[in-house]
Amino acid sequence: MPQMSLDEIETLAFNALVEAGASEAQARPVARSVRRAEADDMRSVGLGYLPLYLQHLHSRKVDGAATPQVSHPRAALVTIDAGRGFAHPAFDAGFEQAVEAARACGVASLAITRSYSIGVLGHPVEDIATRGLVALAFTNSPPNMAAWGGKRKIFGTNPLAFAAPRMGAPPLVVDQSSTVVTKVALVAAAGKEESIPSHWAFDSEGRATTNAAEALKGSMAPFGGVKGANIALLVELLGAALTGANLSMNVHPYAIAEGPPPEVGQHFILFDPDAFAPGFVDRIAMLVEAMTGEGARAPGARRLIARERAAKEGCAVDDALIARIRSATSP
Repeated sequence: MPQMSLDEIETLAFNALVEAGASEAQARPVARSVRRAEADDMRSVGLGYLPLYLQHLHSRKVDGAATPQVSHPRAALVTIDAGRGFAHPAFDAGFEQAVEAARACGVASLAITRSYSIGVLGHPVEDIATRGLVALAFTNSPPNMAAWGGKRKIFGTNPLAFAAPRMGAPPLVVDQSSTVVTKVALVAAAGKEESIPSHWAFDSEGRATTNAAEALKGSMAPFGGVKGANIALLVELLGAALTGANLSMNVHPYAIAEGPPPEVGQHFILFDPDAFAPGFVDRIAMLVEAMTGEGARAPGARRLIARERAAKEGCAVDDALIARIRSATSP
């Protein structure tokens, strides 16, 4: 199993994306996102997800030649039509305008529509927080969760993320799905024919199940029962309905290479702490100190440790995965 530097990982991803039909403008931000996921030890959405990106480029489920269209309809609103392309270049296209709008208005919104999966939602909110702003983000995804008490899949795993700047430390970042576990974990358990905890998912009849294969036919469970389902609804409202994107129940599964573009949405809300009360970063420092003083760890601590290690040592990449990536670059 070769050890690859982060630069080598990004280059591998970029070259594969371009060979599969992505423009350099589309490929570069996506390759960077793969690098960041690998560095943070989130391998399933790093190189592990790259073959699916490549398949979707070939099938035109994602448009590798798309050019994001940026609009500024209101003083505190930036909208981007991703044109069925990747979400990463769409975010980059509107990022600076959104930051400027937040500085001018105190609060601003960056809304992306007709987009594709953004991968790690925590990374763009971290980018916003590195500019001294507080960030809140929502994105919908293909249907995997029923409304509470229902059987039919209505919502995606519908993650939300938020980040806050800190003085002399990386931003505080939280990134979580509305489901108990990720879809990747459920698929992995089904592939290994492993049992799953009964609170992870329901079968097609809406009954709790320990059979991962039956869970894939049914729906994933929200965290916290009805409260998690309500969070998924909130994400659906802000990430899809408000941006004009497809509702999750109308999105074709990512796991299937063929099919129509997902056209999901991402929505970021940016707050400038300087427009509110003074001393924001000092209060955040007090809050984190209180948390860690009780023996808890600050959210993202493991991610930062993995990132530091990857910067020094690189990442071990399976030969079989490299072969899958290279074979997926051509139709």
